[in-house]
Amino acid sequence: MSKPMEVTDATFEAEVLKADLPVLVDFWAAWCGPCKMIAPVVEELARDYAGKLKVCKLNVDENNQTAAQFGIMSIPTLMLFKDGQPVERLIGYMPKAKLVEKLSPHLAG
Repeated sequence: MSKPMEVTDATFEAEVLKADLPVLVDFWAAWCGPCKMIAPVVEELARDYAGKLKVCKLNVDENNQTAAQFGIMSIPTLMLFKDGQPVERLIGYMPKAKLVEKLSPHLAG
């Protein structure tokens, strides 16, 4: 999959928590400036790590149940899930190199 997949409160468990691969979830909203800035970076990660990492986007305005469940207080928040558990939380915009640095240890092997 080379593009981020939209997930919702209804599909989050199946697509993220039960996924075979590590899953990066971008918690975002349409009105959020930094979310728009990081979106192309998230899309690049989806392309670069196809087959190693599943990339999803969750609109917090439309899916506040999942956002509340994981304590999302500010956006963009990127969370990496591995075996159904959150293993990394990155808040705010950051350049691709910084994201790769944070994600790489979880993607080895």
